[in-house]
Amino acid sequence: MKKATLILLLTAFMTINSYSQQMTPTKLGEMLEAISDSIISTKTQWRFIIKNTPFITIADSTHNRMRIMSPIADSNKLNEELKTASLMANFHTALDVKYAISDNVLWSVYIHPLKELTEDQLLDAVSQVYYAKVNFGTTFSSTSLVFPGKKPKKKEKQPKKSKQLIDKM
Repeated sequence: MKKATLILLLTAFMTINSYSQQMTPTKLGEMLEAISDSIISTKTQWRFIIKNTPFITIADSTHNRMRIMSPIADSNKLNEELKTASLMANFHTALDVKYAISDNVLWSVYIHPLKELTEDQLLDAVSQVYYAKVNFGTTFSSTSLVFPGKKPKKKEKQPKKSKQLIDKM
């Protein structure tokens, strides 16, 4: 009975695997060309523009990895409050993308195994990278979905007179 169950599971896994899409750098490039406003490409790297927003995509089939990214800002010019907010967003509002710093640039980046990437995931990834970039500094969100977290405690409101006194100091 155990052997029959194991064979059935292996057969199902192999059947599902044989129908799954195998993303390749060629197919990735074709899809990026179709959705971009302009594109410059090599076999494994694409620099493209969508809605005046620059993107870079890199694929490495040897290591089965890919990334889609868009530069946001010079990281040296960010204050600690923005850096902390972006780290918090990585947990709550930047869902499949992350804010990351490399070479003194703050990026919106999506990283995924290449061959397991589906067409729908690719389109969603480009969208999330875009929205994480344009929402940096405001909602820090890549989609409308947000995972709740602890909200900072609100400060008690001061009576107007004491606030006026404090403001004069």
